[in-house]
Amino acid sequence: MNFTRRMAMAVVGAGILATAFAPAAFAQTVEGIKSAGTVKIGMLVDFPPFGIIDMNNEPDGYDADVAKLLAKELGVEAQIIPVTGPNRIPYLQTGQVDVLVASLGVTEERAKNVDFSKPYAGISVGIVGPVDSVVTKAEDLSGKSIGVARASTQDTAVTNYAPADANIRRFDDDASAVQALLSGQVDFIGLSNVVAAEIEKAAPNKYDQKVQLSEQVQGIAVKKGSTEMLEFVNTFIDNAKENGELNKIHEKWLNAPLPDFVANAK
Repeated sequence: MNFTRRMAMAVVGAGILATAFAPAAFAQTVEGIKSAGTVKIGMLVDFPPFGIIDMNNEPDGYDADVAKLLAKELGVEAQIIPVTGPNRIPYLQTGQVDVLVASLGVTEERAKNVDFSKPYAGISVGIVGPVDSVVTKAEDLSGKSIGVARASTQDTAVTNYAPADANIRRFDDDASAVQALLSGQVDFIGLSNVVAAEIEKAAPNKYDQKVQLSEQVQGIAVKKGSTEMLEFVNTFIDNAKENGELNKIHEKWLNAPLPDFVANAK
């Protein structure tokens, strides 16, 4: 076998190997997904209540319900693929998933690597207290004790908002801060709406959010440049907000209506 022929065969062999080990073709279009009959959706499964594993060892939670609703809108089966915080965007970029419904906060940095839909969920930080207490401005917290998890986002937000004479009490974690509120050790606590949902389960109708201090919306992510898919997802989100399906999912998992900063986002 001469040199030229050996090189040609080597190139062909390399091509075969590359094909064999390449990721599955990425469905960049709506029709591509419909033709496949399945939409591969990346989702966190360790971020309750957005992503969990249920008693049958299946993905469940807010994101799972949204993912299944999206698949229904596409007319295909939902194949939920567990991802982690670090690998979720690479999974999308390499075609291991078609979309991400993975509690992905919309940021400018992430938007360089993926295209984000309109918000379908969001996490806010606010001040929570007894339903019969009134707090509409920072001065209403004068002389009050406010529990927070030490060095957390809510610690920073409350410290920046509360008046100088408020007593900010710092605990090791959210659970300790919540316990302090329930036992009457503090008048209020600063925490996310996710944790507030857990308080509502433990003590229904006794506590509510007084003021919102910060917010971050979450979007469904598609591969950069997948314009058609992005338009489909945005229409899906608009419809799910309008017909109440998204609010129903939020009520189910967070015991509260879809927040205004998500519901009214364009």
